[in-house]
Amino acid sequence: MSVIARGKWLDEVAWDAQGLVPAIAQDAVTGEVLMFAWMNRESLAITAETGQAVYWSRSRGKLWRKGEESGHAQKVLELRVDCDKDVVLMKIEQVGGIACHTGRRSCFFNRLETSGWRDVEPVLKDPKEIYK
Repeated sequence: MSVIARGKWLDEVAWDAQGLVPAIAQDAVTGEVLMFAWMNRESLAITAETGQAVYWSRSRGKLWRKGEESGHAQKVLELRVDCDKDVVLMKIEQVGGIACHTGRRSCFFNRLETSGWRDVEPVLKDPKEIYK
């Protein structure tokens, strides 16, 4: 992704009342949805400027540079918005192959079955080894 300067394009995003927009990280090669998070104006601008995924952590109330603790950063190859410009889609390369804090490739590892939700994706690395 080429470096993109801040500009009018940020004003065109349909930010919610808290100044946030949902962001989906999708593997650029396989199309697999790896995670969902929130972005504010600053995190989206930094993401576009640097080509590295930066989110807004609602629980911590601060910017969250994906991979800052785990090393599992996301290289952003392409940024898109939906037709209403109220959802961001990032086509990414997942560094280290793990997007989820549980040590799985994707955050979407629970599948609904007749007995309820079931984990269907393996843990690739113990989170205790990732977050020290």
